[in-house]
Amino acid sequence: MLKQRIVTAIIALTALALVLFVLPPLAAELVIAVVVLAGAWEWSGFLGSEKMLTRVTYVILVAAVMAIVGMFWPDGVRHVLQVALVWWFVALIWAFFFPTGIPIVVRWSCGFLVLIPMYIALVMLYQANPSLLLFSLLIVWAADIGAYFAGKQFGRVKLAPEISPGKTWEGVIGGMLLVAALTVGRSVWFETDLAVLLPFCLGVAGISIVGDLTVSMFKRSAGVKDSGKLFPGHGGVLDRVDSIAAATPVFALGLGWTGLV
Repeated sequence: MLKQRIVTAIIALTALALVLFVLPPLAAELVIAVVVLAGAWEWSGFLGSEKMLTRVTYVILVAAVMAIVGMFWPDGVRHVLQVALVWWFVALIWAFFFPTGIPIVVRWSCGFLVLIPMYIALVMLYQANPSLLLFSLLIVWAADIGAYFAGKQFGRVKLAPEISPGKTWEGVIGGMLLVAALTVGRSVWFETDLAVLLPFCLGVAGISIVGDLTVSMFKRSAGVKDSGKLFPGHGGVLDRVDSIAAATPVFALGLGWTGLV
Protein backbone atom coordinates (compact mmCIF):
# COMPACT_ATOMS: atom_id res chain seq x y z
CA MET A 1 0.00 0.00 0.00
CA LEU A 2 2.77 2.44 0.95
CA LYS A 3 4.74 1.55 -2.20
CA GLN A 4 1.66 2.21 -4.33
CA ARG A 5 1.13 5.57 -2.63
CA ILE A 6 4.77 6.54 -3.24
CA VAL A 7 4.65 5.61 -6.95
CA THR A 8 1.40 7.54 -7.42
CA ALA A 9 2.85 10.54 -5.59
CA ILE A 10 5.98 10.57 -7.78
CA ILE A 11 3.88 10.49 -10.95
CA ALA A 12 1.62 13.25 -9.62
CA LEU A 13 4.59 15.44 -8.64
CA THR A 14 6.13 15.03 -12.08
CA ALA A 15 2.85 16.03 -13.71
CA LEU A 16 2.57 19.02 -11.36
CA ALA A 17 6.06 20.24 -12.26
CA LEU A 18 5.17 20.07 -15.94
CA VAL A 19 1.95 22.01 -15.38
CA LEU A 20 3.54 24.74 -13.26
CA PHE A 21 6.83 25.27 -15.04
CA VAL A 22 6.55 23.89 -18.59
CA LEU A 23 3.02 24.40 -19.91
CA PRO A 24 2.01 27.83 -21.22
CA PRO A 25 -0.10 29.81 -18.70
CA LEU A 26 -3.43 29.30 -20.48
CA ALA A 27 -2.90 25.55 -20.61
CA ALA A 28 -1.86 25.42 -16.94
CA GLU A 29 -4.96 27.36 -15.89
CA LEU A 30 -7.08 25.01 -17.99
CA VAL A 31 -5.59 22.04 -16.12
CA ILE A 32 -6.49 23.72 -12.82
CA ALA A 33 -10.06 24.19 -14.04
CA VAL A 34 -10.29 20.54 -15.11
CA VAL A 35 -9.06 19.36 -11.70
CA VAL A 36 -11.67 21.52 -9.94
CA LEU A 37 -14.43 20.22 -12.21
CA ALA A 38 -13.28 16.65 -11.54
CA GLY A 39 -13.68 17.51 -7.86
CA ALA A 40 -17.17 18.82 -8.63
CA TRP A 41 -18.05 15.52 -10.28
CA GLU A 42 -16.94 13.63 -7.20
CA TRP A 43 -18.77 16.04 -4.89
CA SER A 44 -21.95 15.35 -6.87
CA GLY A 45 -21.70 11.82 -5.48
CA PHE A 46 -22.53 13.28 -2.05
CA LEU A 47 -25.89 14.65 -3.21
CA GLY A 48 -27.98 11.55 -2.58
CA SER A 49 -28.65 10.75 -6.23
CA GLU A 50 -26.82 8.47 -8.63
CA LYS A 51 -28.70 9.89 -11.61
CA MET A 52 -26.32 11.03 -14.32
CA LEU A 53 -28.43 14.15 -14.97
CA THR A 54 -28.09 15.31 -11.35
CA ARG A 55 -24.34 14.83 -11.33
CA VAL A 56 -23.76 16.45 -14.71
CA THR A 57 -26.00 19.38 -13.74
CA TYR A 58 -23.92 19.99 -10.64
CA VAL A 59 -20.68 20.02 -12.64
CA ILE A 60 -22.21 22.43 -15.17
CA LEU A 61 -23.31 24.76 -12.38
CA VAL A 62 -19.81 24.78 -10.88
CA ALA A 63 -18.35 25.46 -14.34
CA ALA A 64 -20.81 28.33 -14.82
CA VAL A 65 -19.77 29.94 -11.53
CA MET A 66 -16.12 29.55 -12.53
CA ALA A 67 -16.88 31.34 -15.80
CA ILE A 68 -18.66 34.15 -13.93
CA VAL A 69 -15.65 34.46 -11.64
CA GLY A 70 -13.51 35.13 -14.71
CA MET A 71 -15.67 38.15 -15.57
CA PHE A 72 -14.76 39.87 -12.30
CA TRP A 73 -11.08 38.87 -12.22
CA PRO A 74 -9.02 39.72 -10.25
CA ASP A 75 -10.20 42.41 -7.82
CA GLY A 76 -13.82 41.31 -7.62
CA VAL A 77 -12.98 37.78 -6.53
CA ARG A 78 -10.91 38.54 -3.43
CA HIS A 79 -14.13 38.81 -1.44
CA VAL A 80 -14.84 35.18 -2.32
CA LEU A 81 -11.60 34.19 -0.58
CA GLN A 82 -12.68 36.16 2.49
CA VAL A 83 -15.99 34.28 2.48
CA ALA A 84 -14.01 31.05 2.23
CA LEU A 85 -11.98 31.99 5.30
CA VAL A 86 -15.21 32.42 7.29
CA TRP A 87 -16.58 29.18 5.86
CA TRP A 88 -13.61 27.10 7.01
CA PHE A 89 -13.90 28.42 10.55
CA VAL A 90 -17.61 27.55 10.48
CA ALA A 91 -16.68 24.10 9.17
CA LEU A 92 -14.27 23.64 12.09
CA ILE A 93 -17.05 24.35 14.58
CA TRP A 94 -19.44 22.14 12.61
CA ALA A 95 -17.03 19.22 12.85
CA PHE A 96 -17.31 19.29 16.65
CA PHE A 97 -21.04 18.52 16.38
CA PHE A 98 -20.73 15.66 13.91
CA PRO A 99 -22.44 13.23 13.43
CA THR A 100 -25.41 15.31 12.39
CA GLY A 101 -27.57 14.89 9.33
CA ILE A 102 -26.58 17.14 6.43
CA PRO A 103 -29.56 18.09 4.24
CA ILE A 104 -29.12 17.67 0.48
CA VAL A 105 -29.48 21.40 -0.18
CA VAL A 106 -26.62 22.07 2.26
CA ARG A 107 -24.46 19.50 0.48
CA TRP A 108 -25.17 21.25 -2.83
CA SER A 109 -24.25 24.66 -1.41
CA CYS A 110 -21.14 23.61 0.50
CA GLY A 111 -19.61 22.10 -2.60
CA PHE A 112 -19.44 25.60 -4.08
CA LEU A 113 -17.83 26.93 -0.89
CA VAL A 114 -15.15 24.25 -1.13
CA LEU A 115 -14.48 24.27 -4.87
CA ILE A 116 -14.85 27.85 -6.12
CA PRO A 117 -12.47 29.55 -3.62
CA MET A 118 -9.94 26.80 -4.28
CA TYR A 119 -10.13 27.48 -8.02
CA ILE A 120 -9.67 31.21 -7.47
CA ALA A 121 -6.75 30.74 -5.07
CA LEU A 122 -4.92 28.24 -7.28
CA VAL A 123 -5.15 30.48 -10.33
CA MET A 124 -4.26 33.64 -8.39
CA LEU A 125 -1.18 32.02 -6.88
CA TYR A 126 -0.14 30.59 -10.23
CA GLN A 127 -0.49 33.98 -11.91
CA ALA A 128 1.47 35.68 -9.13
CA ASN A 129 4.29 33.13 -9.26
CA PRO A 130 4.13 29.36 -9.88
CA SER A 131 6.71 28.92 -7.11
CA LEU A 132 4.28 30.46 -4.62
CA LEU A 133 1.63 27.96 -5.64
CA LEU A 134 4.14 25.15 -5.30
CA PHE A 135 5.15 26.32 -1.81
CA SER A 136 1.51 26.42 -0.68
CA LEU A 137 1.11 22.82 -1.87
CA LEU A 138 4.34 21.78 -0.15
CA ILE A 139 2.98 23.10 3.15
CA VAL A 140 -0.13 20.95 2.76
CA TRP A 141 1.83 17.87 1.76
CA ALA A 142 4.35 18.31 4.57
CA ALA A 143 1.50 18.47 7.08
CA ASP A 144 -0.06 15.36 5.55
CA ILE A 145 3.17 13.34 5.31
CA GLY A 146 4.32 14.30 8.80
CA ALA A 147 0.91 13.42 10.21
CA TYR A 148 0.87 10.07 8.40
CA PHE A 149 4.20 8.83 9.71
CA ALA A 150 3.98 10.37 13.19
CA GLY A 151 0.44 9.08 13.59
CA LYS A 152 1.44 5.61 12.47
CA GLN A 153 4.39 5.51 14.86
CA PHE A 154 3.09 7.39 17.90
CA GLY A 155 -0.65 7.90 17.37
CA ARG A 156 -2.76 7.32 20.47
CA VAL A 157 -5.18 10.20 21.00
CA LYS A 158 -7.87 10.42 18.30
CA LEU A 159 -8.35 13.81 16.66
CA ALA A 160 -11.90 13.39 15.37
CA PRO A 161 -12.94 9.74 15.76
CA GLU A 162 -16.46 10.25 14.42
CA ILE A 163 -15.15 11.80 11.20
CA SER A 164 -11.72 10.32 10.54
CA PRO A 165 -10.80 7.54 13.01
CA GLY A 166 -7.25 7.23 11.68
CA LYS A 167 -6.21 10.79 12.52
CA THR A 168 -4.52 11.51 15.85
CA TRP A 169 -3.22 14.52 17.75
CA GLU A 170 0.24 12.99 17.65
CA GLY A 171 -0.07 12.97 13.87
CA VAL A 172 -1.02 16.64 13.89
CA ILE A 173 2.09 17.44 15.93
CA GLY A 174 4.25 15.44 13.53
CA GLY A 175 2.75 17.28 10.59
CA MET A 176 3.35 20.66 12.20
CA LEU A 177 6.97 19.77 12.96
CA LEU A 178 7.60 18.86 9.33
CA VAL A 179 5.92 22.08 8.17
CA ALA A 180 8.13 24.01 10.60
CA ALA A 181 11.23 22.34 9.14
CA LEU A 182 10.08 23.17 5.61
CA THR A 183 9.40 26.77 6.62
CA VAL A 184 12.80 27.21 8.26
CA GLY A 185 14.46 25.85 5.13
CA ARG A 186 12.54 28.25 2.92
CA SER A 187 13.28 31.17 5.24
CA VAL A 188 17.02 30.50 5.15
CA TRP A 189 17.11 29.88 1.40
CA PHE A 190 15.07 32.95 0.43
CA GLU A 191 16.05 35.15 3.40
CA THR A 192 12.45 35.59 4.55
CA ASP A 193 11.50 36.83 8.03
CA LEU A 194 10.95 33.59 9.96
CA ALA A 195 9.07 35.38 12.76
CA VAL A 196 6.29 36.11 10.26
CA LEU A 197 6.62 33.13 7.94
CA LEU A 198 6.58 30.36 10.56
CA PRO A 199 3.27 31.18 12.31
CA PHE A 200 1.72 31.93 8.92
CA CYS A 201 2.70 28.54 7.48
CA LEU A 202 1.65 26.69 10.63
CA GLY A 203 -1.73 28.43 10.42
CA VAL A 204 -2.11 27.38 6.78
CA ALA A 205 -1.22 23.81 7.77
CA GLY A 206 -3.82 23.92 10.55
CA ILE A 207 -6.53 25.06 8.14
CA SER A 208 -5.52 22.28 5.73
CA ILE A 209 -6.45 19.75 8.41
CA VAL A 210 -9.88 21.38 8.71
CA GLY A 211 -10.33 20.92 4.96
CA ASP A 212 -9.49 17.24 5.23
CA LEU A 213 -11.90 16.72 8.12
CA THR A 214 -14.68 18.69 6.44
CA VAL A 215 -14.65 16.68 3.22
CA SER A 216 -14.42 13.49 5.30
CA MET A 217 -17.50 14.68 7.20
CA PHE A 218 -19.45 15.04 3.96
CA LYS A 219 -18.24 11.65 2.73
CA ARG A 220 -19.38 9.98 5.94
CA SER A 221 -22.73 11.75 5.79
CA ALA A 222 -23.18 10.47 2.23
CA GLY A 223 -21.95 6.96 3.13
CA VAL A 224 -18.92 7.24 0.83
CA LYS A 225 -15.46 5.90 1.79
CA ASP A 226 -13.38 7.46 -1.01
CA SER A 227 -14.59 10.23 -3.29
CA GLY A 228 -13.15 8.36 -6.30
CA LYS A 229 -10.49 5.93 -7.51
CA LEU A 230 -8.44 8.08 -9.88
CA PHE A 231 -5.21 7.87 -7.86
CA PRO A 232 -4.23 4.32 -6.80
CA GLY A 233 -3.59 4.28 -3.06
CA HIS A 234 -4.81 7.87 -2.71
CA GLY A 235 -8.50 7.77 -3.69
CA GLY A 236 -10.11 10.38 -5.90
CA VAL A 237 -9.48 14.03 -6.70
CA LEU A 238 -11.30 15.29 -3.61
CA ASP A 239 -9.30 12.94 -1.44
CA ARG A 240 -6.16 14.69 -2.74
CA VAL A 241 -7.37 18.29 -2.76
CA ASP A 242 -9.54 18.46 0.38
CA SER A 243 -6.71 19.99 2.41
CA ILE A 244 -5.64 22.17 -0.52
CA ALA A 245 -9.18 23.54 -0.84
CA ALA A 246 -8.94 24.99 2.66
CA ALA A 247 -5.26 25.95 2.68
CA THR A 248 -4.81 27.80 -0.61
CA PRO A 249 -7.46 30.52 -0.10
CA VAL A 250 -5.97 31.26 3.34
CA PHE A 251 -2.46 31.22 1.87
CA ALA A 252 -3.46 33.59 -0.95
CA LEU A 253 -5.14 36.02 1.45
CA GLY A 254 -2.42 35.80 4.06
CA LEU A 255 0.40 36.65 1.67
CA GLY A 256 -0.98 40.16 1.34
CA TRP A 257 -1.97 40.56 4.98
CA THR A 258 1.46 39.53 6.29
CA GLY A 259 3.45 41.51 3.74
CA LEU A 260 5.30 38.38 2.60
CA VAL A 261 4.80 39.46 -1.03
